Parts: sequence; structure tokens; C-alpha cells
Amino acid sequence: MTTEELNDLKSDLVVDARGTACPGPLLEVKKSIGKIDEGQIMEVLSSDEGTKRDVPKWCQKKGHDYLGVIDEPGYFRIFFKK
Repeated sequence: MTTEELNDLKSDLVVDARGTACPGPLLEVKKSIGKIDEGQIMEVLSSDEGTKRDVPKWCQKKGHDYLGVIDEPGYFRIFFKK
């Protein structure tokens, strides 16, 4: 998805993991995934560079649809659909 398309998404759950280092953001995602239903969108906020690699790999492993990432000043917004 393009940055514009990602910005237009309505996230069903936003997980703010900024300020935590690897594996903290991914652990927050794993802990929070049960709070959304199939087809819903989770947005992960992270300042850890490794999250941009870890979340897409985890999504592939678990069968979720990785939608993309937006680079913001000092952090990232990562989107996927359960």
C-alpha cells in the first residue's frame, strides 16, 4: 500500500510500543493480537528499527496480511490485518 493509502486506513487497534527495544514491540503485538477480530487492522507504533523487519516476518508466519509502514519523525507506524 502507498503511504497515502496507509494514512487513510482506520486502525481498529493502535499498539504504542515506542521507547521499547527489541523484542519489546513484537511482544506487545503478540499480547494484543487477541483484542482484534479477523479482518481488523492493527497499527503498531515503534521507535525500534528492528520492528520494521520483525512484524512482517511474524505476519507471514501467522498468516496475517502485512500492509506497510510509514516512517514518522523518530518512530514508525506499521500496519497489518489479522
